[in-house]
Amino acid sequence: MTATATKHWLVETQPDISTPEDLGADVRQIAQVTQAFVDKEIYPRMEELEAKPDGLNRQLIGKAAELGLFLIEVAEEDDGLNLPKTASALVSEKFGGTGGFGVTFGGQGGIGLLPLVYFGTPEQRAKYLPRITSGEWIAAYALTEPGSGSDALSARSYAVHEGDHYVLNGSKMWITNGGIADIYTVFAQLRMPEGDKFSAFLVERTFPGFSVGNDEHKMGLHSSSTTALSFDNVYLPLENLLGQPGDGARIAFNILNTGRYKLGAACVGAAKDALKTSARYALERQQFGQPIASFGAIREKLATVAARIFAVESATYRVVGAIDAAVAAGTDKLTAIEQYAAEASILKVLGSELLDFAVDEGVQIHGGYGYSAEYDIERQYRDSRIQRIFEGTNEINRLIIPDRTLRALQGEQAGKDVANSGDWLNDTVQNLCRLSAALLTQANTQYGRKLRTEQPVVLRLADLLMLSFAASSAAARAGKSGGNTASAMARLYVYEAAEQCASIARELTGALQADEHMAALLAALTATRPPTFALREEVASHILAGGGYSI
Repeated sequence: MTATATKHWLVETQPDISTPEDLGADVRQIAQVTQAFVDKEIYPRMEELEAKPDGLNRQLIGKAAELGLFLIEVAEEDDGLNLPKTASALVSEKFGGTGGFGVTFGGQGGIGLLPLVYFGTPEQRAKYLPRITSGEWIAAYALTEPGSGSDALSARSYAVHEGDHYVLNGSKMWITNGGIADIYTVFAQLRMPEGDKFSAFLVERTFPGFSVGNDEHKMGLHSSSTTALSFDNVYLPLENLLGQPGDGARIAFNILNTGRYKLGAACVGAAKDALKTSARYALERQQFGQPIASFGAIREKLATVAARIFAVESATYRVVGAIDAAVAAGTDKLTAIEQYAAEASILKVLGSELLDFAVDEGVQIHGGYGYSAEYDIERQYRDSRIQRIFEGTNEINRLIIPDRTLRALQGEQAGKDVANSGDWLNDTVQNLCRLSAALLTQANTQYGRKLRTEQPVVLRLADLLMLSFAASSAAARAGKSGGNTASAMARLYVYEAAEQCASIARELTGALQADEHMAALLAALTATRPPTFALREEVASHILAGGGYSI
């Protein structure tokens, strides 16, 4: 993978990013194994999985374990593969289109497994990791409560120290794998003389006083188990405290950072599946004596979805590649992930909103048939909606992106002058980044610590940053690959991003004290335009020729 840039992406003028085309042989092999498993074991059984027969999820988790898919992020000292984060992101992408089973898989190999991988003692890892990675036990992560969703640290579940045990009381809800899990990472307030300390505990299903509610009847993800949990004087051995007293926030947020970029990758995979479904239908469906794929209205939809996939995919592998590069250079894994916390949130929001757009356009392309459960796009549409709520709502993630970006910038200054080299793509990206940095800096200067309470301003700053990051990633990837289709997708996305950013910036400059440099950068965003009609036709022809997204 390429080395991570020394400058923040907002100020980097010629980023050399990691791209999907850079993937090494070991990562590609994992991807091929995963894709073969999904094609053979999951997609043919989607209808059966939707009915959620007893034991099927556990059986398929066991088959995935036989392939080593839960060993990817486990250290070699714990008999794992210790592969790059790019590998785990790519596996998440391959499972993205499998709906509820993909969530079951992620609950096992991601948020269920990683608390132990990163925070477990040698004894805890020795006791539990082999059972989870082999598929013998199913894992779950229990953070959310009826009264604490986005405000996770206000959890009311509590534990007290009594003799050689902790005693746990309280409840959780919306727990993925809740009905089938054997081991749960449970977050609760540990009551101590000096005050409550938010902590994490390992709770086995068989512990007396622990009970699991019935599966929720959900809008989508029908094949996954989602339940409430109850704890009524559950006695936990002292050695089942994960980390130290008060480590709960550190554990929760580090796992959420990982979950966010993986969710972004999964949404890219699901969006690719939705586009493939839509393209195939458009080629098969005849109206007015010809396939609807020949109509410009349909071709524009396919091209726009493809361009957005290209940009978010580029952003995803840019981030995980940078994390891998930091780890390879000697940075601790958790520290490397934390360094990209803002970008992890960006990927979560970009990915989930890309997916919603892709499935919505997919239903529209299918017309009335898209509303029928006989067609897979109907399930894809239902399954997509939760992604904007998972791993912190998109609103919460938007609210933290500007603050984390300011921290990561650490005094670096973006250029103020309008980029005007004559290269429309790169000039537009530079102007997007410079305008975003200028408005972010001005908002911080103008509001100071009160900025986080100015939510309308913060939300718009987040949108500017996300669009700029995706545009920068798409342009850098296109420049690196040199392919005509990649260039067309990048140009389409950057045009769309520039138009959106110009609108957002105009609104922001009404609340912020804009200077002449900001005004000039804003004007430059929409001063010239690429031949969008021709670009969309080029992308649509490429997508339809392959029956879906390819590059």
